[in-house]
Amino acid sequence: MTSATTPTSLRPLFALPVIVAALGYFVDVYDLLLFNIVRVPSLKELGLSEADISVIGGRILNFQQAGLLLGGILWGILGDKRGRLSVLFGSIITYSLANLACGFVHDPQLYAILRFVAGLGLAGELGAGITLVSEILPPNLRGYGSSLVASVGLLGAVVAYFTVSLFDWRTTYFIGGGLGLGLLVLRVSVLESGMFKRVQGTNVTRGNFWALFQGRERLFRYLRCMGISLPTYLVIGILATFGNEFGKALGIDEAIQPGRCVMFTYVGTVIGDLVSGILSQWLRSRRKAIGLMMGLTFVFVIVYLSGGITSASTFYGICLAMGFGIGYIAMFLTITAESFGTNLRATATTSVANNVRATTLLTIPAFQAMKPVIGVLEAGAVIAFVCFALGFWSLATIEETFGKELDYTE
Repeated sequence: MTSATTPTSLRPLFALPVIVAALGYFVDVYDLLLFNIVRVPSLKELGLSEADISVIGGRILNFQQAGLLLGGILWGILGDKRGRLSVLFGSIITYSLANLACGFVHDPQLYAILRFVAGLGLAGELGAGITLVSEILPPNLRGYGSSLVASVGLLGAVVAYFTVSLFDWRTTYFIGGGLGLGLLVLRVSVLESGMFKRVQGTNVTRGNFWALFQGRERLFRYLRCMGISLPTYLVIGILATFGNEFGKALGIDEAIQPGRCVMFTYVGTVIGDLVSGILSQWLRSRRKAIGLMMGLTFVFVIVYLSGGITSASTFYGICLAMGFGIGYIAMFLTITAESFGTNLRATATTSVANNVRATTLLTIPAFQAMKPVIGVLEAGAVIAFVCFALGFWSLATIEETFGKELDYTE
């Protein structure tokens, strides 16, 4: 056991698997957020009206999210059956080729299919990366490692925004696909998790997705991991992505750009993920760190939906603040990885990472359906209430996992 007077070495944080996982998530976020950022200009070029851009754009986004939902299950199972590295290789090839193809698209239907394939590939990156990092780092560094991966990765959204500012939307897809294929060169040198190798040599059943639903205790453990993450994609998938519609509802004179909303949200999230990781180490608690961040998010969402924002600069500032609040993405995935045994860890972590992204399959249609009846701000408030109610309940009832030993099976 490490002495209280012995300084903790941070060298493992800069091991190749951690660096590659961080760069992989960087490319993942870049490619994942591209459609959010280029949704309006790309669909305009394809000849859609403003009304169609909202409806068909939401539909294409849901095709992508459906791919994430399915891919989260498939890659998670593969990660526990064949290894974490098999997922990191397979997923990056899939989404890189799909994003390259998006650069040539001229039909909204084909666009939707390609975003589905891209979502399918993107689903494997974050969950497998966090699982691998959690298993190779010592318990006292896992929080730092996960935050490092998330913070570097989330910068991909910022780079995506500025890339769109410099190039046309088709070129940005080519850049994203090229970055992914280039990352394969680094992946070749990464070694498999030792914990997985030990389980691989036993008769323990690995990667059984349905095992997550067997037994009340394990089922609720899984649902709570998803529940604490709901506010994160409320902010990203609804409040930031449809920022132009919220801006109009607030009566802001200057047109709000959804791409800038997404960019500012992710800048805040990068900072928040660094802070939440350090906070969880200082507090020696994942739950307390997430509770503080979720509480901040709740306050900023109230400000966003209250109707008091009157300028574009304030609107973007609140997007930045909400992004900071949801900067516990690494923490909720670390909790998930720490909550399950090695034989189900990738399955649980990868599926949870993408289940939250795929919540837009429910929230976007609900948002679109409620807008004409109760208004944009009110529709956003209803969805926010549900997400935060489930999020706070899940956090209040989930197990504390800080410092937990992970070398075990279910």
